[in-house]
Amino acid sequence: MKKTIYLFLLSVLSNFSIAQNTFQFDIQLTPVTISNLPGLHSYVYGQHNGKWLIIGGRLDGIHARQPFNAFPGSLNNTNIYVVDVATEQFWSASVNTLPVGLREQLQATNMNFYQVDNSLYIIGGYAFSVTANDHITFDNLTSVDVPNLMDAIINGNPITSYFKQISNPIFQNTGGQLGKIGSEFYLIGGHVFMGRYNPMNNPTFTQSYLNKIQKFTIDNSGTQLSYANYSAVTDAVHLHRRDYNLVPQVFPNGEEGYTISSGVFQINADLPYLYPIDVKSSGYFPQTQFNQYLSNYHNGKVGLYDEDANKMHSLFFGGMSQYYYNGTTLIQDDNVPFVKTISRVTRLADGTLSEHKFPLEMPNFKGAGAEFIPNLNLPHYSNKVIKLNDITATEFVIGHLYGGILSPSINPFSNNQTSTTSADPTIYEVKLIYDPTLEVATLDGKNPFTMVVSPNPTKNGKIRIHFTLPYETSVDYFVTSTDGKIISEGEIIDAKQGENSMNFELNKISNQLIIITFVFDNKFYISQKVVVN
Repeated sequence: MKKTIYLFLLSVLSNFSIAQNTFQFDIQLTPVTISNLPGLHSYVYGQHNGKWLIIGGRLDGIHARQPFNAFPGSLNNTNIYVVDVATEQFWSASVNTLPVGLREQLQATNMNFYQVDNSLYIIGGYAFSVTANDHITFDNLTSVDVPNLMDAIINGNPITSYFKQISNPIFQNTGGQLGKIGSEFYLIGGHVFMGRYNPMNNPTFTQSYLNKIQKFTIDNSGTQLSYANYSAVTDAVHLHRRDYNLVPQVFPNGEEGYTISSGVFQINADLPYLYPIDVKSSGYFPQTQFNQYLSNYHNGKVGLYDEDANKMHSLFFGGMSQYYYNGTTLIQDDNVPFVKTISRVTRLADGTLSEHKFPLEMPNFKGAGAEFIPNLNLPHYSNKVIKLNDITATEFVIGHLYGGILSPSINPFSNNQTSTTSADPTIYEVKLIYDPTLEVATLDGKNPFTMVVSPNPTKNGKIRIHFTLPYETSVDYFVTSTDGKIISEGEIIDAKQGENSMNFELNKISNQLIIITFVFDNKFYISQKVVVN
């Protein structure tokens, strides 16, 4: 893999500034030591009465480049852990006592999960399956009785009765995220990966991105788990994402939902998406007017809402990112390296988004594949966004970070040093400390490109597209249908800095609504709906 690194003065890319903080809290990380607790990453968790339930994930670091070394079954996490962070102790039970369907899925990596009351729901995941004699993406939905399973593990009792499991192709998903709005579960993004990883795309695997938001209800009331009310929306351009952060949100109108933050990989470039997507009960809404630079991969994250000021704050801890700071210079590294950055994205009452870097950084290159486990003793919404205004203390613990991948260097994968990475056993208590004088680095994530399509509607499929390039760069396009399928795609050549106009023919398209998306510089997206009569 060719290493590509760019250095920009922040004034060129993002109008760097040091300003008074609109989020008047600093962050404090305090390590918590639990003797002999293993390092894990890409696991799932549930919690009850202050204790954590940890299932699945991996015991090694970032996956190797060689197919025969990538994701070895011997380094699957085959134990279920109960962790009491307050008393600094833990208990464990092996998944190998479970029926084959459960024990194979529950040692997988990158499963989708969400907890409702006492039930933890787990979907999919990727691991070596003895039954299939291959690495597969599982197609299971499993429910876990969290408090009773915890009690059984602590007391050394059998655990099988605290699980239910069903299989269906809609649950074959790894690297997506699971959320819930109202009575419906949202299974968002992800992919189906079958076989052994291969960085050279040799035929040791098949991979298909799901490009979907799938919605359904789950009935866990009886002895048999079931689902109903299934629907799905597909978008091969905007929803082509995995290994992202799904951050719970409270939107300016008080509505609860989620934001899809970044994720990988773009269709036409092995680079992260930078713009977020809002997910609400009414649909999904790409926010292409804003790019998030400082966190691009699954890591610990938490949402906090300031109701009085109508500000939504999303915090991100370490991980991997295409961009990071070196002093006051923003470095673009297209290898998407490990970073130490702790960052925040804030949504104001008018919907405006901004990104900020905390002065504090992670102690090392760590955080990728970690989870932030929120302190549910704090006031919070049903989607676990913390109610900032209901907290009167000037210092308070918002939760804990556990695990993730620890790397001694910034680019171990591209430098073929994956064996130097490891699963991090560290737990950090995360505290907010009120500091109205705190200053932070602020990026301008605005999209500097514009595009206008005319006429719209068009009667003959012939349109003219006018776009402005603030600098000369690549321009790609996609034409998609409203059911999310790509009709055509290509590259615009000979585009110059400044104003550009071109004729564009929508061949063999009639009597439908289509979407034209332009991608500038492999980082800025603009989509325009066009009615073709």
